[in-house]
Amino acid sequence: MTARTTTTARAVTAGAVMLGWVALLWVLEGIDTLTGHQLDTYGVSPREASELRDVVPSAFLHAGWEHVASNSLPLLVLGFIAALAGLRRFAAVVLTVIVTAGLGVWFTAPAGTVTLGASGVVFGLFGYLLVRGFVDRRPLDVVVGLVVAALYGSILWGVLPTDSGISWQGHLFGLLGGVLSAFLYRRPRRPVTGPHVTV
Repeated sequence: MTARTTTTARAVTAGAVMLGWVALLWVLEGIDTLTGHQLDTYGVSPREASELRDVVPSAFLHAGWEHVASNSLPLLVLGFIAALAGLRRFAAVVLTVIVTAGLGVWFTAPAGTVTLGASGVVFGLFGYLLVRGFVDRRPLDVVVGLVVAALYGSILWGVLPTDSGISWQGHLFGLLGGVLSAFLYRRPRRPVTGPHVTV
């Protein structure tokens, strides 16, 4: 298989995964709407031990159609770019981001709130792509990170507590989870080999 064929196959796979993921979010929101928003109970309520089991499912649920719509395009784009490097690494990054964002919300969100949505993953993928190239020392990925920063850098305002209806905690800890993932799942560096010298 040629390098070009491999790249095409990865792009097709990454695209299929992300389209399937986004479609799942919309299906779940449809189910949530039809059931009178019963799925919202799987959001994270802070500092309740029983809510820890909702850390993962909360990342796939949303508080209405506008909410899921606002997350869909950035998730699709950032997820596709991240998944191009391989699905195993991508899955590890996403899981790390979800757990980091969810636990961050669980520890720090105001009492009496329920947090759900894929925005923590969006911020995590943004942070991951932003620093991945520098961590891996891969010039192409550095360029990708700079392009991502130019396109989506404005989302960083979302880590500030400017709106009581938006979980800045999920955004902040998602971003931190993405940066952490870049270090946890860095590519192994190839040993530098010089010319063979005989004496």
